[in-house]
Amino acid sequence: MKTLFLNIVLCAIICSISYGQNPTHKNQSPQPIHFNSNTTSNFTDIEIAKLEEVYGFALKTEILNRPSRVLAIKEILRNRVVIKAFSSPENRKAYPMLSQVPMFKTFVPDIRRDAFFDPLSFNPLKYNFKFHSPKAQGFRVGNTKYCILIKPQHYNN
Repeated sequence: MKTLFLNIVLCAIICSISYGQNPTHKNQSPQPIHFNSNTTSNFTDIEIAKLEEVYGFALKTEILNRPSRVLAIKEILRNRVVIKAFSSPENRKAYPMLSQVPMFKTFVPDIRRDAFFDPLSFNPLKYNFKFHSPKAQGFRVGNTKYCILIKPQHYNN
C-alpha cells in the first residue's frame, strides 16, 4: 500500500514537471504587416511591364487575381527595395554580389540578367531575393557604385 502511494505521488510529480510551462517563454505570434498608403493606388505602366517580364502569361492568375499578392508586390516595388549609391567602395564590400543571386525563372524560364545596370529600370522581381526574410539584405552591383537594399517585411512596425 505504501509503495502504491509513493508510485502515485512520484507519477504526479513527474507529470507536473514534464507538462509545466516555462513562465519566461514569450508567445511570439507573427506580427501583422503594415503596408504603406502608396500601395492603395493601381499598378503603374512601368510596374506592369516589370511584372509581365517575370510572370509572362501567368501574371493574371498568379498576381493580378490575388489581392494579397498584389499588395505584397506593390510593397516590394514601391517601399522595400532601395537602390543606393555609395561614394566609398569600402561601404559596399560587406554585401554579396548581385550576380550571386539566382534568377527567378518559375514562369519565364529564359529570363536573363540585364547587360548593364540602370537603377531607374532595375526589376527586383527578376531575382530570387528572399523577400520574406526577417532581416535586411544588401547586394552590390558589380563594379558600380550601387547597392540594392531590401528592407525586411516588418520594416515599418
